Amino acid sequence: MFSTRRPVASSITSLVLRLPSGLPPMGSSANTTLVSRLSLLSNFDYSYFLYQWAFAIAAAGITSGSIAERTQFVAYLIYSSFLTGFVYPVVSHWFWSADGWASATRTDGDLLFGTGVIDFAGSGVVHMVGGIAGLWGALIEGPRIGRFDHSGKAIALRGHSASLVVLGTFLLWFGWYGFNPGSFTKILSAYPAGGYYGQWSAIGRTAVTTTLAGSTAALTTLFGKRILSGHWNVTDVCNGLLGGFAAITAGCSVVEPWAAIICGFVASLVLIGCNKLAEILKFDDPLEAAQLHGGCGTWGVIFTALFASKKYVREVYPNKLDRPYGLFMGGGGRLLGAHLIQIVVIIGWVSATMGPLFFVLHKLKLLRISSEDEMSGMDMTRHGGFAYIYHDDDDTNKNGIQLRRVEPTSKTPTQNVKCGSVGGVCWG
Repeated sequence: MFSTRRPVASSITSLVLRLPSGLPPMGSSANTTLVSRLSLLSNFDYSYFLYQWAFAIAAAGITSGSIAERTQFVAYLIYSSFLTGFVYPVVSHWFWSADGWASATRTDGDLLFGTGVIDFAGSGVVHMVGGIAGLWGALIEGPRIGRFDHSGKAIALRGHSASLVVLGTFLLWFGWYGFNPGSFTKILSAYPAGGYYGQWSAIGRTAVTTTLAGSTAALTTLFGKRILSGHWNVTDVCNGLLGGFAAITAGCSVVEPWAAIICGFVASLVLIGCNKLAEILKFDDPLEAAQLHGGCGTWGVIFTALFASKKYVREVYPNKLDRPYGLFMGGGGRLLGAHLIQIVVIIGWVSATMGPLFFVLHKLKLLRISSEDEMSGMDMTRHGGFAYIYHDDDDTNKNGIQLRRVEPTSKTPTQNVKCGSVGGVCWG
Protein backbone atom coordinates (compact mmCIF):
# COMPACT_ATOMS: atom_id res chain seq x y z
CA MET A 1 0.00 0.00 0.00
CA PHE A 2 0.91 3.65 -0.17
CA SER A 3 1.69 3.65 3.55
CA THR A 4 4.91 1.73 2.90
CA ARG A 5 6.13 4.29 0.40
CA ARG A 6 9.84 5.00 0.63
CA PRO A 7 12.01 6.93 -1.83
CA VAL A 8 14.22 4.46 -3.67
CA ALA A 9 17.19 6.85 -3.49
CA SER A 10 17.34 6.25 0.26
CA SER A 11 17.42 2.48 -0.23
CA ILE A 12 20.26 2.64 -2.75
CA THR A 13 22.29 5.03 -0.60
CA SER A 14 21.96 2.94 2.56
CA LEU A 15 22.96 -0.20 0.65
CA VAL A 16 26.05 1.39 -0.89
CA LEU A 17 27.17 2.91 2.40
CA ARG A 18 27.14 -0.52 4.04
CA LEU A 19 29.40 -2.12 1.42
CA PRO A 20 33.07 -2.65 2.39
CA SER A 21 35.62 -0.41 0.71
CA GLY A 22 37.81 -3.22 -0.69
CA LEU A 23 37.18 -6.63 -2.23
CA PRO A 24 38.18 -9.42 0.23
CA PRO A 25 39.73 -12.74 -0.86
CA MET A 26 37.38 -15.24 -2.42
CA GLY A 27 35.91 -17.66 0.12
CA SER A 28 36.44 -15.39 3.12
CA SER A 29 33.62 -14.49 5.48
CA ALA A 30 33.91 -10.86 4.42
CA ASN A 31 33.50 -11.91 0.78
CA THR A 32 30.41 -13.91 1.71
CA THR A 33 28.98 -10.82 3.39
CA LEU A 34 29.73 -8.74 0.32
CA VAL A 35 28.03 -11.25 -1.96
CA SER A 36 24.98 -11.41 0.29
CA ARG A 37 24.69 -7.63 0.30
CA LEU A 38 25.13 -7.39 -3.46
CA SER A 39 22.45 -10.03 -3.83
CA LEU A 40 20.00 -7.52 -2.39
CA LEU A 41 20.20 -5.75 -5.74
CA SER A 42 18.68 -8.79 -7.42
CA ASN A 43 15.54 -8.25 -5.33
CA PHE A 44 15.50 -4.51 -5.86
CA ASP A 45 12.20 -2.99 -7.00
CA TYR A 46 13.37 -1.51 -10.30
CA SER A 47 9.87 -0.58 -11.44
CA TYR A 48 9.39 1.55 -8.33
CA PHE A 49 12.82 3.08 -8.86
CA LEU A 50 11.80 4.11 -12.38
CA TYR A 51 8.55 5.54 -11.04
CA GLN A 52 10.34 7.69 -8.45
CA TRP A 53 12.95 8.67 -11.03
CA ALA A 54 10.13 10.17 -13.11
CA PHE A 55 9.06 12.28 -10.12
CA ALA A 56 12.59 13.65 -9.75
CA ILE A 57 12.80 14.43 -13.46
CA ALA A 58 9.47 16.27 -13.24
CA ALA A 59 10.91 18.64 -10.63
CA ALA A 60 13.91 19.41 -12.84
CA GLY A 61 11.69 19.89 -15.88
CA ILE A 62 9.60 22.46 -14.05
CA THR A 63 12.70 24.52 -13.27
CA SER A 64 13.82 24.44 -16.90
CA GLY A 65 10.70 26.34 -17.93
CA SER A 66 11.50 29.32 -15.73
CA ILE A 67 14.93 29.88 -17.29
CA ALA A 68 14.05 28.97 -20.87
CA GLU A 69 15.26 30.87 -23.97
CA ARG A 70 18.29 32.55 -22.37
CA THR A 71 20.22 29.86 -20.49
CA GLN A 72 23.43 28.07 -21.42
CA PHE A 73 23.10 24.34 -21.96
CA VAL A 74 25.86 23.60 -19.45
CA ALA A 75 23.78 25.35 -16.77
CA TYR A 76 20.92 22.92 -17.43
CA LEU A 77 23.30 19.99 -16.97
CA ILE A 78 24.67 21.34 -13.69
CA TYR A 79 21.45 22.45 -12.02
CA SER A 80 19.43 19.37 -13.05
CA SER A 81 22.10 17.03 -11.68
CA PHE A 82 22.25 18.93 -8.39
CA LEU A 83 18.47 19.22 -8.06
CA THR A 84 17.67 15.58 -8.80
CA GLY A 85 20.73 14.16 -7.04
CA PHE A 86 20.62 16.16 -3.81
CA VAL A 87 17.90 18.77 -3.33
CA TYR A 88 14.85 16.73 -4.34
CA PRO A 89 15.86 13.42 -2.63
CA VAL A 90 16.17 15.20 0.71
CA VAL A 91 12.69 16.68 0.42
CA SER A 92 11.14 13.41 -0.72
CA HIS A 93 12.76 11.62 2.22
CA TRP A 94 11.45 14.16 4.71
CA PHE A 95 7.83 13.89 3.56
CA TRP A 96 7.48 10.44 1.94
CA SER A 97 9.93 8.05 3.58
CA ALA A 98 8.84 5.65 6.32
CA ASP A 99 11.37 7.35 8.64
CA GLY A 100 10.99 10.93 7.35
CA TRP A 101 10.55 13.44 10.19
CA ALA A 102 7.38 14.93 8.65
CA SER A 103 6.11 11.89 6.78
CA ALA A 104 2.52 10.71 7.21
CA THR A 105 3.74 7.12 6.78
CA ARG A 106 6.21 6.94 9.68
CA THR A 107 6.26 3.44 11.08
CA ASP A 108 7.18 4.43 14.64
CA GLY A 109 4.00 6.49 15.13
CA ASP A 110 5.92 9.66 16.02
CA LEU A 111 4.06 11.88 13.55
CA LEU A 112 4.41 15.64 13.18
CA PHE A 113 1.47 17.15 15.12
CA GLY A 114 0.05 13.63 15.34
CA THR A 115 -0.64 13.55 11.60
CA GLY A 116 2.42 14.14 9.45
CA VAL A 117 2.20 15.87 6.08
CA ILE A 118 -0.37 14.48 3.65
CA ASP A 119 1.21 15.29 0.29
CA PHE A 120 -0.02 12.27 -1.61
CA ALA A 121 1.55 12.81 -5.03
CA GLY A 122 3.69 15.89 -4.54
CA SER A 123 2.15 19.36 -4.72
CA GLY A 124 4.89 20.30 -2.29
CA VAL A 125 7.52 17.62 -2.80
CA VAL A 126 7.58 17.90 -6.60
CA HIS A 127 5.84 21.06 -7.76
CA MET A 128 6.93 23.48 -5.06
CA VAL A 129 10.52 22.22 -5.27
CA GLY A 130 10.65 22.74 -9.03
CA GLY A 131 8.79 26.04 -8.89
CA ILE A 132 10.91 27.61 -6.12
CA ALA A 133 14.11 26.48 -7.86
CA GLY A 134 12.86 28.06 -11.08
CA LEU A 135 11.98 31.25 -9.20
CA TRP A 136 15.58 31.67 -8.07
CA GLY A 137 16.97 30.82 -11.48
CA ALA A 138 14.79 33.37 -13.24
CA LEU A 139 15.42 36.06 -10.61
CA ILE A 140 19.20 35.72 -10.80
CA GLU A 141 19.26 35.41 -14.58
CA GLY A 142 16.95 38.34 -15.25
CA PRO A 143 14.25 38.79 -17.89
CA ARG A 144 14.65 37.99 -21.57
CA ILE A 145 15.61 40.80 -23.91
CA GLY A 146 12.43 42.56 -25.02
CA ARG A 147 10.20 41.19 -22.28
CA PHE A 148 9.76 44.67 -20.78
CA ASP A 149 10.05 47.94 -22.66
CA HIS A 150 11.92 51.04 -21.46
CA SER A 151 8.94 52.20 -19.44
CA GLY A 152 8.67 48.82 -17.71
CA LYS A 153 5.54 47.72 -19.55
CA ALA A 154 5.31 43.97 -20.14
CA ILE A 155 5.53 42.79 -23.75
CA ALA A 156 4.06 39.40 -24.60
CA LEU A 157 6.57 37.10 -26.32
CA ARG A 158 4.39 34.57 -28.09
CA GLY A 159 5.32 30.91 -28.45
CA HIS A 160 6.11 29.34 -31.81
CA SER A 161 3.15 26.98 -32.04
CA ALA A 162 -0.11 26.98 -30.11
CA SER A 163 -0.85 23.55 -31.60
CA LEU A 164 2.24 22.09 -29.94
CA VAL A 165 1.26 23.78 -26.69
CA VAL A 166 -2.12 22.05 -26.77
CA LEU A 167 -0.56 18.73 -27.74
CA GLY A 168 1.92 18.99 -24.87
CA THR A 169 -0.88 19.84 -22.47
CA PHE A 170 -2.83 16.74 -23.42
CA LEU A 171 0.29 14.62 -22.97
CA LEU A 172 0.74 16.07 -19.49
CA TRP A 173 -2.96 15.55 -18.74
CA PHE A 174 -2.64 11.88 -19.62
CA GLY A 175 0.55 11.58 -17.59
CA TRP A 176 -1.12 13.05 -14.51
CA TYR A 177 -3.22 9.90 -14.19
CA GLY A 178 0.04 8.08 -13.60
CA PHE A 179 1.15 10.84 -11.26
CA ASN A 180 -1.92 10.87 -8.99
CA PRO A 181 -3.85 7.56 -9.19
CA GLY A 182 -0.54 5.82 -9.85
CA SER A 183 0.82 6.92 -6.48
CA PHE A 184 -1.22 4.17 -4.83
CA THR A 185 1.28 1.73 -6.44
CA LYS A 186 -1.21 -1.16 -6.26
CA ILE A 187 -4.87 -1.71 -7.06
CA LEU A 188 -5.92 -4.99 -5.47
CA SER A 189 -6.03 -3.97 -1.82
CA ALA A 190 -9.26 -4.36 0.13
CA TYR A 191 -10.50 -1.82 2.66
CA PRO A 192 -12.18 -2.83 5.96
CA ALA A 193 -15.59 -1.89 4.57
CA GLY A 194 -15.37 -5.00 2.39
CA GLY A 195 -17.63 -5.84 -0.51
CA TYR A 196 -16.81 -4.16 -3.78
CA TYR A 197 -15.13 -1.25 -2.03
CA GLY A 198 -11.35 -1.16 -1.90
CA GLN A 199 -8.28 0.63 -3.12
CA TRP A 200 -9.55 0.30 -6.68
CA SER A 201 -12.41 2.57 -5.62
CA ALA A 202 -9.98 5.13 -4.20
CA ILE A 203 -7.97 5.07 -7.42
CA GLY A 204 -11.08 5.80 -9.46
CA ARG A 205 -12.06 8.62 -7.11
CA THR A 206 -8.53 10.06 -7.34
CA ALA A 207 -8.76 10.13 -11.13
CA VAL A 208 -12.09 11.96 -10.83
CA THR A 209 -10.80 14.58 -8.39
CA THR A 210 -7.78 15.14 -10.60
CA THR A 211 -9.96 15.64 -13.66
CA LEU A 212 -12.41 17.95 -11.89
CA ALA A 213 -9.72 20.20 -10.45
CA GLY A 214 -7.91 20.58 -13.74
CA SER A 215 -11.06 21.13 -15.79
CA THR A 216 -12.45 23.66 -13.33
CA ALA A 217 -9.19 25.60 -13.34
CA ALA A 218 -9.10 25.56 -17.14
CA LEU A 219 -12.64 26.93 -17.47
CA THR A 220 -12.11 29.53 -14.77
CA THR A 221 -8.94 30.70 -16.50
CA LEU A 222 -10.70 30.76 -19.87
CA PHE A 223 -13.47 33.10 -18.74
CA GLY A 224 -11.31 35.00 -16.27
CA LYS A 225 -8.72 35.92 -18.90
CA ARG A 226 -11.52 36.74 -21.35
CA ILE A 227 -12.82 39.32 -18.89
CA LEU A 228 -9.36 40.72 -18.15
CA SER A 229 -7.90 40.79 -21.66
CA GLY A 230 -10.95 40.90 -23.90
CA HIS A 231 -10.08 37.83 -25.96
CA TRP A 232 -9.94 34.03 -25.75
CA ASN A 233 -6.47 32.55 -25.29
CA VAL A 234 -5.86 28.83 -25.62
CA THR A 235 -2.40 28.88 -24.01
CA ASP A 236 -3.81 30.53 -20.90
CA VAL A 237 -6.40 27.75 -20.70
CA CYS A 238 -3.64 25.13 -20.97
CA ASN A 239 -1.68 26.66 -18.10
CA GLY A 240 -4.86 27.01 -16.05
CA LEU A 241 -5.53 23.31 -16.52
CA LEU A 242 -2.05 22.40 -15.34
CA GLY A 243 -2.36 24.76 -12.40
CA GLY A 244 -5.44 22.87 -11.25
CA PHE A 245 -3.58 19.59 -11.61
CA ALA A 246 -0.58 20.87 -9.62
CA ALA A 247 -2.90 22.01 -6.82
CA ILE A 248 -4.96 18.81 -6.50
CA THR A 249 -1.88 16.57 -6.52
CA ALA A 250 -1.38 16.75 -2.74
CA GLY A 251 -4.94 15.90 -1.71
CA CYS A 252 -6.29 14.02 -4.72
CA SER A 253 -6.75 10.78 -2.76
CA VAL A 254 -8.29 12.21 0.42
CA VAL A 255 -10.82 14.83 -0.72
CA GLU A 256 -14.36 14.62 -2.03
CA PRO A 257 -15.00 15.37 -5.73
CA TRP A 258 -16.94 18.52 -4.85
CA ALA A 259 -13.90 19.82 -2.96
CA ALA A 260 -11.75 19.28 -6.06
CA ILE A 261 -13.91 21.82 -7.89
CA ILE A 262 -13.10 24.39 -5.21
CA CYS A 263 -9.43 23.47 -5.49
CA GLY A 264 -9.39 24.09 -9.24
CA PHE A 265 -11.33 27.33 -9.01
CA VAL A 266 -8.97 28.85 -6.46
CA ALA A 267 -5.90 27.48 -8.29
CA SER A 268 -6.93 29.47 -11.36
CA LEU A 269 -7.20 32.66 -9.31
CA VAL A 270 -3.82 31.95 -7.72
CA LEU A 271 -2.23 31.50 -11.14
CA ILE A 272 -3.78 34.66 -12.59
CA GLY A 273 -2.78 36.63 -9.48
CA CYS A 274 0.80 35.32 -9.49
CA ASN A 275 1.17 36.17 -13.18
CA LYS A 276 -0.07 39.70 -12.54
CA LEU A 277 2.35 40.07 -9.64
CA ALA A 278 5.19 38.80 -11.82
CA GLU A 279 4.47 41.51 -14.38
CA ILE A 280 4.43 44.21 -11.72
CA LEU A 281 7.75 42.99 -10.31
CA LYS A 282 9.22 42.55 -13.82
CA PHE A 283 9.80 38.88 -13.19
CA ASP A 284 10.17 36.90 -16.42
CA ASP A 285 9.22 33.23 -16.40
CA PRO A 286 8.57 32.19 -20.03
CA LEU A 287 6.44 29.19 -19.08
CA GLU A 288 4.92 30.61 -15.88
CA ALA A 289 6.51 27.62 -14.14
CA ALA A 290 7.26 29.34 -10.84
CA GLN A 291 3.77 30.83 -10.68
CA LEU A 292 2.03 27.65 -11.81
CA HIS A 293 3.94 24.97 -9.93
CA GLY A 294 5.18 27.07 -7.02
CA GLY A 295 2.03 29.13 -6.49
CA CYS A 296 -0.59 26.50 -7.27
CA GLY A 297 1.46 23.81 -5.55
CA THR A 298 1.49 25.91 -2.37
CA TRP A 299 -2.27 26.36 -2.59
CA GLY A 300 -2.64 22.59 -3.03
CA VAL A 301 -0.75 21.92 0.20
CA ILE A 302 -3.01 24.34 2.08
CA PHE A 303 -6.14 23.04 0.36
CA THR A 304 -5.46 19.48 1.52
CA ALA A 305 -5.15 20.63 5.12
CA LEU A 306 -8.55 22.30 4.83
CA PHE A 307 -10.61 19.71 2.94
CA ALA A 308 -9.12 16.27 3.69
CA SER A 309 -11.95 13.86 4.50
CA LYS A 310 -11.83 11.83 7.72
CA LYS A 311 -12.96 8.65 5.96
CA TYR A 312 -10.50 8.88 3.09
CA VAL A 313 -7.56 9.91 5.27
CA ARG A 314 -8.00 6.82 7.43
CA GLU A 315 -8.34 4.56 4.42
CA VAL A 316 -5.29 5.85 2.56
CA TYR A 317 -3.15 6.31 5.70
CA PRO A 318 -4.24 3.43 7.98
CA ASN A 319 -1.13 3.44 10.19
CA LYS A 320 -2.86 5.88 12.61
CA LEU A 321 -6.61 5.56 13.11
CA ASP A 322 -7.16 8.80 15.03
CA ARG A 323 -5.19 10.92 12.57
CA PRO A 324 -6.32 14.57 12.26
CA TYR A 325 -7.95 15.57 8.97
CA GLY A 326 -9.12 18.73 7.21
CA LEU A 327 -9.91 21.87 9.21
CA PHE A 328 -13.10 22.63 7.25
CA MET A 329 -14.18 18.99 7.60
CA GLY A 330 -14.12 19.16 11.40
CA GLY A 331 -10.64 17.69 11.90
CA GLY A 332 -9.04 20.59 13.75
CA GLY A 333 -5.99 22.63 12.81
CA ARG A 334 -3.14 20.20 13.44
CA LEU A 335 -2.96 19.05 9.82
CA LEU A 336 -2.91 22.68 8.67
CA GLY A 337 -0.06 23.35 11.10
CA ALA A 338 1.94 20.45 9.66
CA HIS A 339 1.33 21.66 6.11
CA LEU A 340 2.35 25.23 6.89
CA ILE A 341 5.61 23.82 8.24
CA GLN A 342 6.05 21.88 5.00
CA ILE A 343 5.65 25.06 2.96
CA VAL A 344 8.20 26.97 5.06
CA VAL A 345 10.69 24.07 5.04
CA ILE A 346 10.53 23.53 1.28
CA ILE A 347 10.91 27.23 0.51
CA GLY A 348 13.82 27.48 2.94
CA TRP A 349 15.62 24.32 1.79
CA VAL A 350 15.30 24.96 -1.94
CA SER A 351 16.24 28.63 -1.52
CA ALA A 352 19.30 27.73 0.55
CA THR A 353 20.54 25.22 -2.03
CA MET A 354 19.39 26.28 -5.49
CA GLY A 355 19.72 30.04 -4.93
CA PRO A 356 23.49 29.89 -4.24
CA LEU A 357 23.96 27.41 -7.09
CA PHE A 358 22.39 29.74 -9.65
CA PHE A 359 24.30 32.69 -8.16
CA VAL A 360 27.63 30.86 -8.53
CA LEU A 361 26.78 29.87 -12.11
CA HIS A 362 25.96 33.51 -12.81
CA LYS A 363 29.25 34.76 -11.35
CA LEU A 364 31.19 32.14 -13.35
CA LYS A 365 29.35 33.28 -16.51
CA LEU A 366 27.92 29.79 -16.96
CA LEU A 367 24.27 30.73 -16.57
CA ARG A 368 23.08 33.16 -19.23
CA ILE A 369 24.04 33.37 -22.89
CA SER A 370 25.33 36.59 -24.38
CA SER A 371 22.90 39.23 -25.61
CA GLU A 372 24.16 38.68 -29.16
CA ASP A 373 23.37 34.96 -29.00
CA GLU A 374 20.00 35.66 -27.45
CA MET A 375 19.02 38.10 -30.21
CA SER A 376 20.24 35.79 -32.95
CA GLY A 377 18.60 32.77 -31.38
CA MET A 378 20.25 29.83 -29.66
CA ASP A 379 19.22 27.39 -32.37
CA MET A 380 21.71 29.05 -34.70
CA THR A 381 24.37 30.26 -32.29
CA ARG A 382 24.48 27.32 -29.85
CA HIS A 383 22.85 24.30 -31.47
CA GLY A 384 24.00 24.22 -35.05
CA GLY A 385 21.03 25.54 -37.01
CA PHE A 386 17.46 26.74 -37.07
CA ALA A 387 14.80 24.48 -35.62
CA TYR A 388 12.20 26.15 -37.88
CA ILE A 389 12.74 27.55 -41.37
CA TYR A 390 11.34 31.01 -42.05
CA HIS A 391 11.52 33.15 -45.20
CA ASP A 392 10.68 36.81 -45.51
CA ASP A 393 8.74 38.10 -48.52
CA ASP A 394 11.93 38.86 -50.43
CA ASP A 395 13.29 35.33 -49.98
CA THR A 396 10.59 33.46 -51.91
CA ASN A 397 13.05 32.31 -54.56
CA LYS A 398 15.07 30.26 -52.08
CA ASN A 399 14.59 26.56 -51.44
CA GLY A 400 12.92 25.30 -48.29
CA ILE A 401 9.57 25.39 -46.61
CA GLN A 402 8.07 28.83 -46.76
CA LEU A 403 6.32 30.03 -43.63
CA ARG A 404 5.10 33.58 -43.67
CA ARG A 405 5.50 35.45 -40.43
CA VAL A 406 2.22 37.05 -39.38
CA GLU A 407 2.35 39.67 -36.65
CA PRO A 408 -0.54 39.89 -34.13
CA THR A 409 -2.94 42.78 -34.55
CA SER A 410 -3.75 43.27 -30.85
CA LYS A 411 -2.74 46.41 -29.01
CA THR A 412 -0.20 44.53 -26.94
CA PRO A 413 3.15 44.50 -28.79
CA THR A 414 4.44 41.00 -29.38
CA GLN A 415 7.51 39.27 -30.73
CA ASN A 416 7.99 35.80 -32.16
CA VAL A 417 10.13 33.36 -30.26
CA LYS A 418 11.14 29.82 -30.96
CA CYS A 419 9.65 27.93 -28.03
CA GLY A 420 6.04 26.79 -28.01
CA SER A 421 5.75 25.92 -24.35
CA VAL A 422 3.44 25.39 -21.42
CA GLY A 423 3.48 24.33 -17.79
CA GLY A 424 7.23 24.02 -17.32
CA VAL A 425 7.94 21.96 -20.49
CA CYS A 426 9.08 23.15 -23.93
CA TRP A 427 7.24 21.44 -26.76
CA GLY A 428 8.26 23.39 -29.81
